[in-house]
Amino acid sequence: MKIMRKIIEIDEELCDGCGLCVPDCAEGSLVIVDGKAKMISDNLCDGLGACLGSCPTGALKIIEREAEDFDEKAVEEHLSEQKADDTKGAPKASGCPSVQLQTFASPTPCQTANKPIAMAAGGGTSSLTHWPVQIRLVPPTAPFLQGADLLVAADCCAVSAPNFQLEYLTGKVVMMGCPKFDDAESYVQRFSEIIANCNLNSLTILIMEVPCCSSMNGIIQQAIERSGKSVPVEQITISTQGAVIERKNW
Repeated sequence: MKIMRKIIEIDEELCDGCGLCVPDCAEGSLVIVDGKAKMISDNLCDGLGACLGSCPTGALKIIEREAEDFDEKAVEEHLSEQKADDTKGAPKASGCPSVQLQTFASPTPCQTANKPIAMAAGGGTSSLTHWPVQIRLVPPTAPFLQGADLLVAADCCAVSAPNFQLEYLTGKVVMMGCPKFDDAESYVQRFSEIIANCNLNSLTILIMEVPCCSSMNGIIQQAIERSGKSVPVEQITISTQGAVIERKNW
């Protein structure tokens, strides 16, 4: 039976298909289809909006409209079906591979000791220990953030620094983004939650010499202030050719 009630509405023009809303929906009513978030059925949405806070683009909002009444029994059956599909290994449309959290095995001491030679020869293993790496896609609850030495790197640094992995990434958890094109306030909010809850061991900011990159410093400063906690910060600025121009501690 349809009634007037609160329910989630998805603005497809704003939705970028990141999938961060999917795990935040306890009822499993959201999926990613053709690069956009979709609601499976009105009766699976309770209208409380737990998924709103995870959307980086503001594509989700609560509206009031005529919709099927929320059905807890239908939710239980739907979640049971999802669990059965997971057990069978059935492909899921509920998430985007780019946001599925992954932690990779750390290299052995022997591999670490020999990495410079191997990398110079065009081989070796990556220093990346997790996925995803984009700031917008890493939730503050990601387990690999706990007690981490966090590297916050501007996107361009990875292609400017000739030995990005060896010099900056090894031993660190990395989050990358562009302070010019991405939403600065969403960055501040995300980092403030991480600093407040993840007990970071250290935080390194790696930015380019170009003026737009310097705003990453302000983002981290605001995040630290908002979090109410302190964390040791090292800020490194490199040139467009990868040379270190400035290195300082806060």
